[in-house]
Amino acid sequence: MRLENLDNMIAVQSSNVHLGHRLPEHARESILRAASKYFGRLNTASAHFSKGGMTYRCNVNMQMGGLPMKSAEASDGDIYLAFNAAVAKVAKQLRRAKRELREDKARASRGQSRTD
Repeated sequence: MRLENLDNMIAVQSSNVHLGHRLPEHARESILRAASKYFGRLNTASAHFSKGGMTYRCNVNMQMGGLPMKSAEASDGDIYLAFNAAVAKVAKQLRRAKRELREDKARASRGQSRTD
């Protein structure tokens, strides 16, 4: 999938920060990488940047398939580090959701084999 086509699917915005050209590309690539790693069916995603004092704040929201929206926030003095930390938190939530789904399938199949 080309990054130009992802503009509608992955929104990268800011309140009071100039993002430049590279940061939105980096954000889209990182969000897409996390999405494809865990579920691969990204419905929608967004990254919002703001600056408060000396730190940057980043909010990342991702919705995958039929899962509820996963959200995370991180702050750092470097805007890239704030974004990377927020994406890592969302990826952790996706990893846990995937593990729960796998474990539910294992329990369901074990329960079926006992009743046969």
